[in-house]
Amino acid sequence: MIVIGIDPHMKTHTAVALDAATGRSIGERTVNSSEAGHDELLRWARSLGPDRYFAIEDCRHVSGRLERHLLPYGERVARVPPKMMAGAWASARTYGKSDPIDAACVARAALREPKLPEARLSGPDQDVRLLTDHRDDLVQERARIQKRLRWNCHDLEVSLELPPRVLDRYVWLDRLEKALAAMPESTRCQIALDQVRRCRQLTAETRSLQREITDRMRVLAPELLELPGCSAISAAHLVGQTAGASRFSGEAAFAMHVGTAPLPVSSGKSERHRLNRTGNRCLNSTIHMIAVTQARMHPQAMAFMERKRSEGMSNREALRCLKRHISRTVFKTMFRAEKARTATVVRADFTAGIVAVAV
Repeated sequence: MIVIGIDPHMKTHTAVALDAATGRSIGERTVNSSEAGHDELLRWARSLGPDRYFAIEDCRHVSGRLERHLLPYGERVARVPPKMMAGAWASARTYGKSDPIDAACVARAALREPKLPEARLSGPDQDVRLLTDHRDDLVQERARIQKRLRWNCHDLEVSLELPPRVLDRYVWLDRLEKALAAMPESTRCQIALDQVRRCRQLTAETRSLQREITDRMRVLAPELLELPGCSAISAAHLVGQTAGASRFSGEAAFAMHVGTAPLPVSSGKSERHRLNRTGNRCLNSTIHMIAVTQARMHPQAMAFMERKRSEGMSNREALRCLKRHISRTVFKTMFRAEKARTATVVRADFTAGIVAVAV
């Protein structure tokens, strides 16, 4: 087995091939991050032997094109999180930093962790992730403008009192615009009016995106929408950030990826676990919101929290247990849905083949 570690950059990709049995370097190659460079890299990798797979540092913005080039040719591609390379650097006998050293560290990290998630071709999951990321960017931009708008209104001494979290509602934006228009003209007042109009525009864009995401999730993952506390936006985050539940070896691996699995800190006869602060924080935040919602209004989750508190746990500890339980449920739901969709596609292709033969 040959592991080809790749250190991707915007202009070039550097690859180092290691023998999986001995860890010995077989060769290295630097190519341009273009179509021709990707072809050159693939030809070089195939000349090394048939039993191989690629390990790419998980930098989506610079490694995505390379992944999309390798996967259609049937190549196996593993994504190595950058934080895993720290251990590879510490254990390396060669000090310093260069692209070949980084690529070799990527390959060693992949050898040390053989069950890394594998990349796959982009599809509806990536489209959902792009939409949710774009919506989150717009929401964050609106929040920044709202904060500056409130300070401008405070400095202008606007007579209208604004309650918290109302600057994304058209009725309050109309009231504020009317109050600002009635004030004497000034530069600050003009800026505040521009901010009001920008808030209204961003609100319309985010609501339009939310409707589009909801329509997509009703088709792509209606099973997640049936989970208590899981909105269409939460389901979109789960689908987009997970990028396929089948790429995980099991629900425990998914929980570790999400960061809801507690980390063991046992020593000797002492067996303890501590809070897991690693993993995909967007997924962790999504499951946290689902857990908080269920703990407030879902009878089974409320009973679960009460039972954990009766065992001596604090409210935070009980909520962590609930998050672990929800991550297990989410993984099983997505895994079953993916298997069912795959079986449906296979049956459709089989039926189409029978019809074609009969014709």
